[in-house]
Amino acid sequence: MKSWIEIKPDSDFSLYNIPFGIGVIPDSGTCICTRIGDWVIDLAAMARLGYFDVLGFKVSDFESKTLNGIISKGKKASCRIRTIIQESFTKENCNDAEASLLKQFAFHKANDIQMLMPLQIGDYTDFYSSIEHATNVGIMFRDPANALLPNWKHIPVGYHGRASSIVVSGAEVHRPKGQIKPTDAPGPVFSASKQLDFELETAFVIGKENTLGESISTAEAEDYIFGMVLFNDLSARDIQSWEYVPLGPFLSKNFASVISPWVVTLDALEPFRCAGPVQQPEVLPYLSFEGDCNYDIDLEVFLMPEGKSEVNICKSNFKYMYWNMSQQLAHHTVNGCNMRIGDLCGSGTISGPDAGSYGSMLELSWKGTKPIQMPDGTERKFINDYDTVIMRGFCEKNGVRVGFGEAVVKIIPAKS
Repeated sequence: MKSWIEIKPDSDFSLYNIPFGIGVIPDSGTCICTRIGDWVIDLAAMARLGYFDVLGFKVSDFESKTLNGIISKGKKASCRIRTIIQESFTKENCNDAEASLLKQFAFHKANDIQMLMPLQIGDYTDFYSSIEHATNVGIMFRDPANALLPNWKHIPVGYHGRASSIVVSGAEVHRPKGQIKPTDAPGPVFSASKQLDFELETAFVIGKENTLGESISTAEAEDYIFGMVLFNDLSARDIQSWEYVPLGPFLSKNFASVISPWVVTLDALEPFRCAGPVQQPEVLPYLSFEGDCNYDIDLEVFLMPEGKSEVNICKSNFKYMYWNMSQQLAHHTVNGCNMRIGDLCGSGTISGPDAGSYGSMLELSWKGTKPIQMPDGTERKFINDYDTVIMRGFCEKNGVRVGFGEAVVKIIPAKS
């Protein structure tokens, strides 16, 4: 597809993408948008021009503060919306008069638009599905010869997180406080976290509901997944190491997690399917699946000290995930748990096989024993105050690029 607007070759937002987000449009208000190249496209304005009349949509459907309503119309409807947008911005399908109308009423420079939290997230679950990450953590904190717990290769391990503290890219987050047990102290102390960490993740958005008591099979799972976002599950490692026995993460995880503002649909990611790692031992039947259920998504993390340039500290890929999204959703609902539109499921930290592909500071600095050297002469064992963490992700194949944009967060000092 060739667009009549200029799209840079390295843009995450090619005509093959067409993600969905929520933007604040000057002199208009909050509405559902998409992005093409360096432009945010106001879909409410396109609805006023009649573009979605054939689908039976009203303008009010796009004058929304969340994507939940559009998602609830079903994947067939969102697919048709994307098709109409793609056709409208393709050279051979748009005349000069039509292009002029779109430019006048629907076009906005991306840098001029404030992007908001795209979803009303009712519930959030975080998985632990990278074998490289789980192995690294097991080596650091347990017996290296038995790094993985006995259940890890049998179930997609997860925990129920806190949806209310998920924030959208661009947020500033205060360093969390809590109980910490210094190794040389007889008991815990109350302190701001000294081991604040990022976790390089993606998350998938639930786009279809199941009723309480109903399970979703791996074969059905993708019908229930609307799309994906980048996800930074911030973690306070020193708080976590003291509190996690016996029930797992609590204050170390629930203070903030960051998502990218654009939800990329599974339809857009379809060309980038790939096989995942071989799973041994064989999984139980409800977790078995057919076909390729992983995606080849390049992921990067950058650290930017205040007043300095960003530094690339990690390059990984979603294809390394041991447990895929279909298995995660099947396991989540095998007991009859009901999912709701807008619910979010985090992948867990995505680490690759070598040190440069580790998806957390915990691994990159190996629990602080191998500090990361920065160009300004400083070093990082974990995240400092006023550091900005930037996550980016994209797929590229045969000249087609589909990306997620950024998930950005700045850490500011703990509140006194």
